[in-house]
Amino acid sequence: MAFFETSDGLHLHYADNGEGLPLLCLAGLTRDSRDFRYFAPHASQYRLITLDARGRGHSDHDPEFMNYNVLRETQDVLELLDHLNLARAAILGTSRGGLVAMTLAAIAKDRLSAVILNDLGPEIPPGGIARIMEYVGRRPTAKNWEQAAETLATLMAPAFPDVSPARWQQEVQAFYDQTPSGLALRYDPRLRDALLQQAEAGPPPDLWPLFLALEGLPCGVIRGSNSDILSPATFSEMQRRLPTLQAVEIANRGHVPFLDEPEALALVHSVLEQIQ
Repeated sequence: MAFFETSDGLHLHYADNGEGLPLLCLAGLTRDSRDFRYFAPHASQYRLITLDARGRGHSDHDPEFMNYNVLRETQDVLELLDHLNLARAAILGTSRGGLVAMTLAAIAKDRLSAVILNDLGPEIPPGGIARIMEYVGRRPTAKNWEQAAETLATLMAPAFPDVSPARWQQEVQAFYDQTPSGLALRYDPRLRDALLQQAEAGPPPDLWPLFLALEGLPCGVIRGSNSDILSPATFSEMQRRLPTLQAVEIANRGHVPFLDEPEALALVHSVLEQIQ
């Protein structure tokens, strides 16, 4: 496994495979490089780079949990690009990874060749945030992968009605460790503490300026048709404010599409083909 050291002394895990256009994939809030395991078989033409953000996956946990914030994670991405001697890279950002991608566009646009947002926009409905806070930092009550997969399939059925039980089994095996005392998180549970303290600090900032910083870059957005994180209204407004944005909605998907759906793959390839 490959690691690099951040400017504040953490060792973060990354993978770097293939040749061609550099495409850096940034995962969701509690997820890691495995978020892109369904996409990877369809990306052989790219230099596919994935990162476990601090406190997630194989990366070090941060002793200062308030460093679990988008600005610090954005700095980590820039330091990874420097470590790899990459002047620019395209970003495929899922959920939290999309927030990092938009922040990069605002503060270091010259390091980007394109940005694709997977089910993330500049407005996040309170209901979606509340759902996420129900599980962040909490070990599942299920005692093994089989129980967790059954629970997850039931919870996600309204938003993902055509997903097989086998896919949910793969999901829980990728993101929980099975231990004698039950399932364990593969991320630092203090991520929850960081989110709670950040919420107490005041209302969230206006993210529209970050989104509009994408102007001039090849860019795209993917929305799950049943998403509670990227609303239909925000999805539409993104296209209105940034007419060059390529956009696609994936039927029978909530938060987040798996990125192996044909429509999602077509958008990713289309955006990346625009890079000059």
